[in-house]
Amino acid sequence: MSGNPGAVASDANSALRSRVAVRLEATAGALASAASDLLLIPCCEGESTLPGDARPLSKPLAPLLADRMERGEFTGKANQLSLADSHGVTTAKRLLLVGLGKRSSVTAETVRQAMGKAAVMIKSLGVAHVAVPLFGPGLGKLTPAAAAQAQAEGLLLGLYDFNLYKTEVKPPLTSLGRVTWVINDRRQLPVVQAALERASIIADAAMLARDLGNHPSNVATPSAIAELARSLAAELKLRCTIMERVEMEQLGMWALVGVARGSQEPPKLIMLEYKGGRADDPPIALVGKTITFDTGGISLKPSENMEQMKDDMSGGAAVLAAIQAAARLKLPVNVTGFLPATENMPSGTAQKPGDIVKTLSGLTIEVINTDAEGRLILADALTYAARLKPKWLIDIATLTGACGVALGKHAIGLLGTSPELIAALKAAGEATGERAWEMPLWEPYYDQIKSNVADVQNVGGRYGGVITAGAFLSKFVGEASWAHLDIASTAWIDEPRPYTPKGVTGVGVRLLIEFLSRQGGGKPAPRSGRRARPAKSRPARARR
Repeated sequence: MSGNPGAVASDANSALRSRVAVRLEATAGALASAASDLLLIPCCEGESTLPGDARPLSKPLAPLLADRMERGEFTGKANQLSLADSHGVTTAKRLLLVGLGKRSSVTAETVRQAMGKAAVMIKSLGVAHVAVPLFGPGLGKLTPAAAAQAQAEGLLLGLYDFNLYKTEVKPPLTSLGRVTWVINDRRQLPVVQAALERASIIADAAMLARDLGNHPSNVATPSAIAELARSLAAELKLRCTIMERVEMEQLGMWALVGVARGSQEPPKLIMLEYKGGRADDPPIALVGKTITFDTGGISLKPSENMEQMKDDMSGGAAVLAAIQAAARLKLPVNVTGFLPATENMPSGTAQKPGDIVKTLSGLTIEVINTDAEGRLILADALTYAARLKPKWLIDIATLTGACGVALGKHAIGLLGTSPELIAALKAAGEATGERAWEMPLWEPYYDQIKSNVADVQNVGGRYGGVITAGAFLSKFVGEASWAHLDIASTAWIDEPRPYTPKGVTGVGVRLLIEFLSRQGGGKPAPRSGRRARPAKSRPARARR
């Protein structure tokens, strides 16, 4: 995925190479006799009766559990782990006790987190084969399929590591090559195996997004991401269209082109189309901010932590990864992704505070702050996407530092014009543990982005930054039913979490996949709220 002579990776597929190939399988049988190097044992807090398909081992393991609990070494609290010798109770010589917390509080996210914590220990143990009971049924209202998918997602995401650029000789990311789910009811085998395959595709997509964000900006350039999109399109039989700078200028995308003016890297508008629905179904349009490095432009950012700005393309990475997963899962929907990709750099040709640019929509923007560049590139991309008359129009972006101030590091900012779409995205977020919180999009916030010399300005002052950014974007979505996901505070974390390492998180990928999985064909739902200026002409055909 080399972007220039100084880059250290070699091709467009390098972004796929840091991940772990682990075989996931399901078999019916007795857990005690399952052959493996390590057997995972789920435990609920304060209970001696084991949950799910581990229940038959409750009596044989009762002395071990009682001893650990009595000494306070292990109580079954959520994400607690305890390694033990099996003492011949099971074929596996070692057991890993995995805490799930109170039985009544167990959810799919509880399971994902517990398996993510277990994955980190599994890596350190160097085992090759792990056996796992199905944590459901009957636990936290989880179906066998939901339990298996959550277990597998947590495990695979917890195994993730990124060390492509370390030159010292290192062992593989993990020696783990095989994980076997041992279930009591043979009739559930097809359901569980399908859930494991689905989880593998979803985790693979999330890890692709992590990879793209972790690659340095001299590797993950706009051109390199376009190369990768072409590669994925060829592999998955998608349609890929790349719009170059000249074509953007001819169409009048001066907001997008303006951000790119300061960089030697050419901008790209990458479009990836998956058609899994009926031919006449309107597409779901996904637009992802793809700033491959953000210096702030002339409004230069502070140097502290600026290296993290390689992740400013996390929205575009999420869109690319979600479409990959939709194609591999064969979801019955039509999806078109748009990745406006560029760097934001300071130079003698860079746009300046006070500049005015005309957008594809016809609206003019006064650039007050060149570090509010994401909304500029999204303005043109949203207008272009809206011309497809999509069923839903969703953008996802590391857009505002204000999102972290408002919601901390645990929630995605969400706002838009369609209550139905917002509700669907919130539900998908709850199901995947990538929770979103709705912000208001009220009329007074629009006053903050009024310009004295143009139709609109690109910042709205100190207060309500998440909302004024959303208000700005809403002016470029035409009549589309639209929602905006601000992932600025969740795309990067400074401390590891149960199934997410420090650094780039890949947030938004699983939320979008879950949302797409719940969709079918049909006409756009009616929108409500403020209507933005409609686009009046059809998009020009870009060079493929």
